[in-house]
Amino acid sequence: MTVELSKENRAEAIASMQQYFERNLPEPIGELPAGLLLDFFLTEVGPLLYNQGVRDAATRMTQRIEDLEGELNEDAFTYWVKQKSKRR
Repeated sequence: MTVELSKENRAEAIASMQQYFERNLPEPIGELPAGLLLDFFLTEVGPLLYNQGVRDAATRMTQRIEDLEGELNEDAFTYWVKQKSKRR
């Protein structure tokens, strides 16, 4: 699976890579080589990041589902308590 970027995000990523090369490496990188390097990383590392994001989301959803009763519980027999607070 390859992670796909929108045209705008791809252009921003390439520009960012070029800026990184200019500031941190002895030679700049052109747009084509930066695009090829980006493709390589998206193919090689993209699935790792995607899978980690899915695991993180699944963990969060599991935590929320495990606490569903606590999240959605509604106390019973509160009519008189609410009436008292309205009278004050």
